[in-house]
Amino acid sequence: MALINVLVVDDSAFMRKMITEILEEDGRFQVVGTATDGLDGVNKAKKLRPDVVTMDVQMPKLDGLEALKQIMVEYPVPVVMLSSETRKGTDQTIQAISTGAVDFITKPSGAISLDIKKVEKEICNKVYTAAKVKVHKKINEAKAHVPIEHIKQPITMPGKPSLASKKLVAIGTSTGGPRALQEVITALPKNLRAPVAVVQHMPPGFTASLSERLNHMSQVTVKEAEHGELMKKGTVYIAPGGYHMEVKSSGMALVISLNQEPPENGHRPSVNTLFRSLCALKNYQIVTCVLTGMGNDGTLGLKELKKNNPHVLSIAETEETAIVYGMPKSIINEGLADYQLPLNQMASQLSNLIQ
Repeated sequence: MALINVLVVDDSAFMRKMITEILEEDGRFQVVGTATDGLDGVNKAKKLRPDVVTMDVQMPKLDGLEALKQIMVEYPVPVVMLSSETRKGTDQTIQAISTGAVDFITKPSGAISLDIKKVEKEICNKVYTAAKVKVHKKINEAKAHVPIEHIKQPITMPGKPSLASKKLVAIGTSTGGPRALQEVITALPKNLRAPVAVVQHMPPGFTASLSERLNHMSQVTVKEAEHGELMKKGTVYIAPGGYHMEVKSSGMALVISLNQEPPENGHRPSVNTLFRSLCALKNYQIVTCVLTGMGNDGTLGLKELKKNNPHVLSIAETEETAIVYGMPKSIINEGLADYQLPLNQMASQLSNLIQ
């Protein structure tokens, strides 16, 4: 198997050395070059034509975010961002992921991480996954209009529950999720007739930045979920990193419940946990949506939910727009998807289904 060519961009000589060693010791990669700042990174990406770029967020001359934007225009290639856990770092990382980067890795102890080895496995896994992403194709297709004849028709056409029933939307996503959520949530109408619960696989700290960014861009209200709060129509609740999120019934209302039970298949928050919690809801019209992401989180939870509530409608993102076609593919392969849609038609379908 051919080695994956990687360009490492970081202003720290120590970090360049450590990341190079981590990747080359793995056996699947060869580092074809290193760059000392964003400008150097853009030039070497065009010259060396790597399969993947690892990009530090905060650098002199040209920071990682600006370098990313230039690379996406001049030589589109999968980029994995390396970020500190500072507030500035998380904000920049969310912006990078929402505008072109495939994924991100947090440095364990800030800008120059002396214990970068702690995330050795994460670095290798995320760079390997990123190498499979066709960035130019995916970005163009995600923005393009998909002709109606190319849309996969519903696998089933279940009858809609009573219009009088209460409504809820639940969304699950992972790698590539911030960009997908940006396209879907910003297109939702202000008068959306349901609350929306979202699980995005992310570490603590980053979900607050994601929520704030989406809130500024959307007609609906977007916020990081809080334990015990009542859910309102037209509001999107994003599970905080490091916490499972469940939705529970309290009288006539729905309440957010957060906990730090053990991760499920390595995930906390877990989409399975969210979907499974909906099994207890009675007389609710529920629409689930599974977007881009590696693995199969959400499949077991949706299987249980559909068994308990045959009126649940489920949407899976099509391969044409998914950055990583793992989670939605699993939903489709298990026969759980009622609709398979590209991102640019997801919001209108969600709105239609909960009218």
